[in-house]
Amino acid sequence: MGRTLYGYLCIGLNLYALALFAWVILSWVRVSSTHPLARLQVMLDRIVYPVVLPIRRYVPPLRIGGVALDLSVILVFILIRVIC
Repeated sequence: MGRTLYGYLCIGLNLYALALFAWVILSWVRVSSTHPLARLQVMLDRIVYPVVLPIRRYVPPLRIGGVALDLSVILVFILIRVIC
């Protein structure tokens, strides 16, 4: 019946995790600026970058051969799961 503040926080964080997941998937796809997905990418960038960029300052991507694994995104996912 009545939700607590913690319940609303978890709902918001889970929605953020969903946006973060979509941002990761869309980062693998190249689209032109006129493609409809380009607007979604820009919107997700505006949502995700303010959280991910400060973490990237302290935790650089892990180089594995010619690929870089972005640990900041993984840390945000882990932090969300620890909180909720």
